[in-house]
Amino acid sequence: MNVAIPANAAASASGAAGSAHRSTARLSSGRKVLAFGLMCLGCFIAFLDIQIVSASSQQIGGGLSASQDELSWVPTSYLIAEIIVIPLSGWLSRVMSTRWLVAASAAGFTVASVLCASAWDLGSMIVFRALQGFFGGSMIPTAYTASVILFPGKQKAVAASFVTAAAGLAPTVGPVMGGWITDSWSWQWLFYVNIVPGLLVASLIPILVKIDKPDLTWLKGADYLGMLLMAISLGCLDYVLEEGARWEWFADDTITTCAWISGLTGIGFIIRCLTFACPVVDLRALASRNFALGCWFSFVTGVGQFSMIYLIPTFLGSVRGFNPWQIGVAILSVGIFQLCTIPIYSVFANRVDLRLLLMFGLACYGMSMWLFTSMMNQWGWKEMLLPLAFRGVASPFSSPSTVTLTLGGLPPDRLKSASGLFSLMRSLGGALGIAACATILNDRTNLHFLRIAEHWTSANAQFMNLLQGIAARYTQVSGDSVAGQAAALKKLWLLAYREAQVQAFADAFLAIALCFALCVPMVPLMRKLVSPGLSKIKPLAAITTRRAEDRAERLCTIPPNVRIMPAPLGRTRKS
Repeated sequence: MNVAIPANAAASASGAAGSAHRSTARLSSGRKVLAFGLMCLGCFIAFLDIQIVSASSQQIGGGLSASQDELSWVPTSYLIAEIIVIPLSGWLSRVMSTRWLVAASAAGFTVASVLCASAWDLGSMIVFRALQGFFGGSMIPTAYTASVILFPGKQKAVAASFVTAAAGLAPTVGPVMGGWITDSWSWQWLFYVNIVPGLLVASLIPILVKIDKPDLTWLKGADYLGMLLMAISLGCLDYVLEEGARWEWFADDTITTCAWISGLTGIGFIIRCLTFACPVVDLRALASRNFALGCWFSFVTGVGQFSMIYLIPTFLGSVRGFNPWQIGVAILSVGIFQLCTIPIYSVFANRVDLRLLLMFGLACYGMSMWLFTSMMNQWGWKEMLLPLAFRGVASPFSSPSTVTLTLGGLPPDRLKSASGLFSLMRSLGGALGIAACATILNDRTNLHFLRIAEHWTSANAQFMNLLQGIAARYTQVSGDSVAGQAAALKKLWLLAYREAQVQAFADAFLAIALCFALCVPMVPLMRKLVSPGLSKIKPLAAITTRRAEDRAERLCTIPPNVRIMPAPLGRTRKS
């Protein structure tokens, strides 16, 4: 469907694109690197606060007098606000300009962090966390946009690797940092640590970043109805995904109602984006093959990244009984391998087709998940080192390549809206992946437990010998045969449940591995990256002898007085 865009909007967009290129061309290399580093820092703290509170829920609950079920709204409110504002960042950056949007977001994020540390009850914490997520969400897609605008040519791939490193490391080190901060000081310092980096970004970005200028004309005729539909749809969808597994999905009336609201408003939002002249989210960018496939790869990468962050700490905590610090140490190897791989990727990014690097990264992701399918109940950091190494290598190869192939070929006037949609797909993939893994763990644990219990009957001689041996030891300690028999049954029940849990974790990793196996053969469908300006230039056709002879024959058939038409002369002044 082709929709005519008003002339003033098109002129404003094209003018902003030209202004952005002229502004970035005048910036020195050192200034670009410093500005980009600060934007990556803002992206890092925005992702960090998603997971930093997960390891300290008990301490936060005690300070706010809230139960563990009620505390689930502390991360959920942050994610709902963040997932709503991410696709709005393109429109906001046009209105406010990139530097003032990032500066205002960093300042608001800092203030919201102080308010979270000062929360007096659960209600105030939920409101302040939503504010924190709203301001933090704008700093994520702007970092992706800056990696494409600030750096020319092959430098885009290297810059994208640093953005994805910040986005990948933050959720990994979040639980570790959160557990250490809470043990060393108090849970309030989980939010106070944002003050210094937040103020640094808010104060220096307006000085260093000069990509574009504010354009208040975007406020007139903006798609406010589309914004409302999108906010309702994404907010309800995120609530369903976050809380569905805990309330048995559609068995709960609230979950069912929110799912219907999300679906209906989502359909209305899509129709609005395809029919409105200047939609808040540029869904028409999905007509580009690279952008559509890139969004899909971003979605699957979000599934893998956030699901692993959810599955491994849960396994180590519930099966092995690790505390937050031990869990953090066990998964710290991911960050180490990731940092060590970034220079290697930077070398290959300028010499090898990015599609090959993307295939390698996705294959490493899939291999990591596949290695986890053979996990045992005694797995610790040593046993997880190899699969986590594949995971650490995968991210620097897959994510930057996806960013560059997806956003690098878009015209500058469509880049801001498209980067918001691209970042949204990653967040949606993470939310859906965690929800799916939680459901798999619940359902498959019950299934595997029942299958194990089917074999543990009185007809099984080995089971009866094991039961009698354990009961005899407990009877010897307690002196009561009845209590010894009950303790032995409880011990075997816990053993069966633990093994059922391990098998359920393996099933969840297998499902994620299949998603990456599906993505790898789809990568060659992406086109090789070409500059938007060069893509409009058609290559010259080769001139062969036969073609020259045909042209000469056609020229001879034209009458001599028609072959060359003189250009009309202007009127001469009469003497």
